[in-house]
Amino acid sequence: MNTNEDEQQQHLQSQIGGNIGGGGTMKTKKYRIAMISDFFYPNMGGVEEHLYQLSQCLIKRGNKVIIITHTYGDRFGIRYVTNGLKVYYIPQAPFYNQSSFPTLYFTFPLFRKILIRERIDIVHCHQAFSTLAHESILHARTMGYSTCFTDHSLFGFADASSIHMNKLLKFTLSDISHVICVSNTSKENTVLRAQLDPHLVSVIPNAVDTTQFTPDPSKRDPSKITIVIMSRLVYRKGIDLIIDIIPNICKKFPNAHFVIGGDGPKRVSLEEMREKHQLHDRVELLGSVKHSNVRNVLVRGDIFLNSSLTEAFCIAIVEAASCGLYVVSTKVGGVPEVLPPHMISLAQPKSDDLEEKLTDAIIKLNGTPLEIHEEIRSMYDWNDVARRTETVYDIISRAPKVPFIERLRRFVGCGLWAGKLNCMVVALDTLLWRFLEWKSPRENIDEAIDFPMNEYLLYKNHINQINNNNNE
Repeated sequence: MNTNEDEQQQHLQSQIGGNIGGGGTMKTKKYRIAMISDFFYPNMGGVEEHLYQLSQCLIKRGNKVIIITHTYGDRFGIRYVTNGLKVYYIPQAPFYNQSSFPTLYFTFPLFRKILIRERIDIVHCHQAFSTLAHESILHARTMGYSTCFTDHSLFGFADASSIHMNKLLKFTLSDISHVICVSNTSKENTVLRAQLDPHLVSVIPNAVDTTQFTPDPSKRDPSKITIVIMSRLVYRKGIDLIIDIIPNICKKFPNAHFVIGGDGPKRVSLEEMREKHQLHDRVELLGSVKHSNVRNVLVRGDIFLNSSLTEAFCIAIVEAASCGLYVVSTKVGGVPEVLPPHMISLAQPKSDDLEEKLTDAIIKLNGTPLEIHEEIRSMYDWNDVARRTETVYDIISRAPKVPFIERLRRFVGCGLWAGKLNCMVVALDTLLWRFLEWKSPRENIDEAIDFPMNEYLLYKNHINQINNNNNE
């Protein structure tokens, strides 16, 4: 990285850091942003929630945002969600764990038309597992767009899947404008995996909509200590640890009651544990829970238990704390950065230590749900996340365009053989782009009509006023 680029990235870090408390005064222009990931509604999870909430806040701040994702069952084509957020469900089939099948070049013509039709300025891709995100960064950089990537996951360095993913991530991020991570631990992990300059990576944590996750002490059963678990029931979420400790906790505390929401391959093991120890009246398995119902489950609890083996941020524990629950969690990844010590007990990812910390939490339980909620509300705000993300957009939009020869130079550094292969992939992508520019000129592509946001807000306010008058 040259001196000018280095100074530019240091300037970016100081501006983003200045906006942490929400007091940043830097004026930002309005952007047209394409958010791209394989993970979006109707699938629900941390990445999907991040995409939706960030997009909504960017729209409220005057930006135009579209989502590009793959088809979900019969959900394909163009759909609109809240506040005119436009979603392109492109005809690309999911392949594994909702990631789309790799096509490399075949979606380029459609992708190019969408960006031109919507007059996009910034391409912002999410999640290392997303095939669509990797391909979109390649195509967007070929077309000369400023690109940003948000990494939501942590990876190791030894197992075969991590080695493969890290190599792919190095290829993708060799030509990225900027990278955002959701925690400092995630930043360190991404910098090592993709061999990035740390100045190119910023930390912008997730947030939670505290208006949706409010405490309700009246829903708690005072005769029980209710421990809530909301998680995908898979190995990496540490379900085996939960299976080990539930029988022991039930023996120690006759009034302990477990409520487990979520589904996955480990559900069978949970059912076997419940059957073996005759805990049908002590362990409640809810199965898959819609995100709109998560709050209704959380407010029943006194303690929230998270047993993840790896986690970049863990938005679930913030949602639980916002509902007034005390949190017991494994000390992995970025979890120690999320909540202050008086809201959480951290345990090593071992069943005996997790059981000990949960036991201590039950004995010392003295919750003040409303006070905890107010503290979370002051700590996490999606509007602050949007403001800091706009700061990243300000910098990368002003960065000079990277010449083709410089792009090749960056990709050569990916390895002795991988570097040459990467250069071939980029060169073919560039030739395809030139062909598409000749075959389907930009001037022949109709521009899409923007959602009439001002008229929509006027109509929405008018309807709300009528409803209020009728209620009176």
